[in-house]
Amino acid sequence: MSETPDSAVRTYIENHRAAFLDDLVEWLRIPSVSAQPEHATDVRRSADWLAAKLRETGFPVAEVWETPGSPAVFAEWPSEDPDAPTVLVYGHHDVQPAAREDGWNSEPFEPVIRENRLHARGAADDKGQVFFHTLGVRAHLAATGRSTPAVHLKMIVEGEEESGSPHFRALVEEHAERLAADAVVVSDTGMWSEDTPTVCTGMRGLAECEIRLYGPDQDIHSGSFGGAVPNPATEVARLVAALHDEHARVAIPGFYDGIAELTDRERELFAELPFDEERWLRTARSTAAHGEAGHTTLERVWARPTAEVNGIGGGYQGVGSKTIIPSSAMVKLSFRLVAGQDPDHIAKAVTAWAAERVPVGIRHEITFSGATRPCLTPLDHPALRSLVRAMGRAFQQPIRYTREGGSGPAADLQEVLDAPVLFLGISVPSDGWHAPDEKVELDLLLKGVEASAYLWSELATSSHEAH
Repeated sequence: MSETPDSAVRTYIENHRAAFLDDLVEWLRIPSVSAQPEHATDVRRSADWLAAKLRETGFPVAEVWETPGSPAVFAEWPSEDPDAPTVLVYGHHDVQPAAREDGWNSEPFEPVIRENRLHARGAADDKGQVFFHTLGVRAHLAATGRSTPAVHLKMIVEGEEESGSPHFRALVEEHAERLAADAVVVSDTGMWSEDTPTVCTGMRGLAECEIRLYGPDQDIHSGSFGGAVPNPATEVARLVAALHDEHARVAIPGFYDGIAELTDRERELFAELPFDEERWLRTARSTAAHGEAGHTTLERVWARPTAEVNGIGGGYQGVGSKTIIPSSAMVKLSFRLVAGQDPDHIAKAVTAWAAERVPVGIRHEITFSGATRPCLTPLDHPALRSLVRAMGRAFQQPIRYTREGGSGPAADLQEVLDAPVLFLGISVPSDGWHAPDEKVELDLLLKGVEASAYLWSELATSSHEAH
């Protein structure tokens, strides 16, 4: 009996599973820790290794791109179909620091397989999820009989994601023409659980600032001057107290301007997920949920903007008392942003809000650090539907939808390249990103290979139908 395209993909993957894992293990042995200068040569070795492996996979172009920091890898495999859509895959090859004494049960850069789980730093975040595309594209070719992918396939794999991607946006802007794509696939995310495969449709953005308040030119006696001059520590507390209203909404004027509100359908889809709030609270090491009224916990984390106090200080912090009015105080704030919010607008709104609330006699300074824009792909976008179909074929069950509460460089790709972002990730919460004994479930890793194999034909088909 002849094989179906899906069974041909699965057969190819099974036949090449051992060699695929051997290669991945070899890559995981390279301690490409971008945050530690002593590993700079290892990060470069990781980039060189990946570029060579992509050429071996079949990519006719695979280059190491320099940055002021760690190198990135770019690869390209044009389709023989000149009208095929162009798809760019994003991931990163650098990893978090790791040492045996951190609590690992094995050496973090000596990969081991235990109970069908591959343990190593980078197994899930993000080398495993980058690497599944190499076997995926070969399975795609084998099952379809093609000599080139059904899409013009590109990859950009950065080397500084775990250090905050300080040079990534500039790299994308510099090479925007070569990176141009009709869709971006980010494989640096996860799923809800092993039993509930999901597709992420967006990530929040991030803006951060530090506000410093200055009162007297030096600490002064609270008996001689207290109650008669403004106290910067008191005023910092007033600022923090004014951040939210009684419904836990951010009270900064203009903060919610332009935001994309959740649709009824999105709220229904979030509600379908098997969310256990008590278990979630245990993970959060907290005893009660809290947040903007009128929204569920998942909606608050994924689809609503926030203002959080990350640090606050001022005055005497030592043992006992020191009866002073301190000369200065400070607060660090972060704002998670959702689609429709502009970090520049938020910075102006926060600056105006702080200036209005600081009283006469208090001088203040506000400093913003680099921002990340939010990104969101609508549920009805044809490229997203293609991804959901590919995932559904791989997992052979309905695919549900999530968003990501954190922030990442995906928004830079969306903004600079003006392309929708799709999230294809197979990691699960138990994989322990950034933690000791990081792992990837091998069955899920191979499902990622399978979804990748299906995705290129799905995207090509939907693109041709659209035209």
